[in-house]
Formats: sequence, structure tokens, C-alpha cells
Amino acid sequence: MTASMKVSTVTGPGTAESLEVPRPEIGSRDVLVRMRACGICGSDAMYIAIGGIPPRQGNTPLGHEPAGEVVEVGAEVSGIGIGDHVVINPMAAPSGIIGNGGAAGALADFLLIENAQRGISLEVIPDHIPWEVAALNEPMAVARHGVNRCQPKPGDKVVIFGAGPIGLGAVLAFRSAGVGHIVAVDLIPARLEKALQVGADAVINSAEDDVVARLIELHGEGEAMFGGKAGTDIYLDAAGAPTVITTALAAAQQGATLGVVAVHKEPVPVEFITVMRNELTVVGSMGYPNEFFEVTRDLVANWERYALIISHTVPFEDVNDALELASTPGAADKVVVTFG
Repeated sequence: MTASMKVSTVTGPGTAESLEVPRPEIGSRDVLVRMRACGICGSDAMYIAIGGIPPRQGNTPLGHEPAGEVVEVGAEVSGIGIGDHVVINPMAAPSGIIGNGGAAGALADFLLIENAQRGISLEVIPDHIPWEVAALNEPMAVARHGVNRCQPKPGDKVVIFGAGPIGLGAVLAFRSAGVGHIVAVDLIPARLEKALQVGADAVINSAEDDVVARLIELHGEGEAMFGGKAGTDIYLDAAGAPTVITTALAAAQQGATLGVVAVHKEPVPVEFITVMRNELTVVGSMGYPNEFFEVTRDLVANWERYALIISHTVPFEDVNDALELASTPGAADKVVVTFG
């Protein structure tokens, strides 16, 4: 009799179910991982709302922020052993991105890692790293790539709009890059407090303060054709709100960089005369071409600080509650599903 397992799957618009499916069988170059933790991403709620991702419309396995324990190892696999704790790069899966339209999702009891290679598809981490912290590797790689796209230099003055998980990850990434001063901007006081805890030098509550005026106070007067600009070198949008773009362009000095790592669900008007006049650089960021295992090293070294990003852990048997919690505005910051 074939062993089975459960996997959280989008089965139609607005519907996700835990389906019973056959447990994967490994090939000689594969490993099987028992899932121990998997983060919930905002994109998961979007996939549920639209009924899945083509071409797997109506049958999309969820979960792309995995960490787990190796339970089977193929005969041709080297450097990986049974019992190893691992983080998994979902973008390296040959059968499609794990939990993003591929054949497998990490919100499941087990996950097959095809052509398993350390430093490409997965990496072994020390046993003392909590599972829920290990599951942050993927979203923190998104944040790290957003930061790298801005090409920060030691001593740069930086502002991050949005102190959710990606914004907090950006604080950690900018700090790792050796910038001089980091400001986090958000509407929610608890998020601003967490930004200070993970390494921001100052915070601005945009519901109460004039953001441009406060940036001038914190970073000095910037150089520009017209006055009233802040001495900030890098603006990173991790919020996805049109007002962020407007505020950043209003504050940006000559030669500043605006990075966009947040998803904007509607078109945002941009005053390009401002971009031209101040010779601004605007860069977008998507995924993490090279950053996944760069983050692994930093996460292992500083896991206590990364742990602050997690707001809720929910057991896999209550995965639908976790998905609903993560999709409810203001209810949670980072939700991680854990497995017994």
C-alpha cells in the first residue's frame, strides 16, 4: 500500500484544502525532506483568491518558504545525510518553483528535492537554529536581493518604507552591507518598535509625522536644484503604497536611488521631471537570483535577531487558519506553519 501525506492545495477560486496525496518516492539523485516549518507569504492569499497559478489552475500546491529534516537520501547524493536540518531553495526545483506553480508545495508533510545539491537546491544548517527561523530564509532572500539592487555603499543613509517581514529583512540586509544610518517608516507602532530591535537607527510614524521633514532632521539637507530635499542616499519601497513613491520622489536629493521590492497592485503615477532633474535611479527587484544562500550564512550567524520577525506560529493541522490569519490586514506580521 502506497504511503500518503497531506498537502495544502488551491482547489478553486477562494478555496484551499488539505488533500491526501501519495508520499513522494526518491530517485538516486533526490532527497526526501520531512517538513518542519513553512512560512506563509502574501502571494499565497493571492493564489487562493484567483484559484491557482496557470497552468495548474485549480490545483496549485502551496508553500514556498520551507525548512525541514532529511529522512531519505538517494544513492548518488553526496554531502547530505539522514537527519540533516536543511533550508530549501524553491526556485531551483526542476519541476517548477516549489509552491509557486510547480508540481510540489512545501505546506505538506513531505517534500521531494530533485537533483539535490548543497548550495544549489538546499543547504544544511546547524541543529540549534529553530525551524521557524530557518523558514525565513526564502523571504529574507527576497529582501536581500531588493537591497543588493540598490547597490548600497558603506556609510550610505537609507530609508525603508514598510516594516513588515520584507522591510525588516531589508533592515538586516542593509546593516550587513555596512550602511551608515537606517530609518524605517510605517503606520503601526509595534512594527516600528520591531524595526528598532532588528537594527534600525531611527523610525518614523508616517501617520503622525511629516516624513520628508523628519528625514531632513535625521539625514541632513540634501543637494538638489531646489531645496527641501533630504540627504538620504537610498529609498526602499517595501510597502507597496502609492504614497511611498510620491514621498520618496519628493524627498530625493541629486543622485539618490529608489528601489521597489513591494508589489503594487495598481498603477502609480510618477513625475518623471523630478526623476530627470535630480538624476534619480529607480530599480525594481524580483525574487533572489543569487542571494538565497548568502542569507543562509547570515541567518545562521544572527538567528536570534531574525527570530524577532515572526509574529505567529500555527500547527499544520490548522493550516487554513494560518492562511486566513496571514491574509487578514493588520492581524499578523509573519506567520509560520510548524509541523510536529
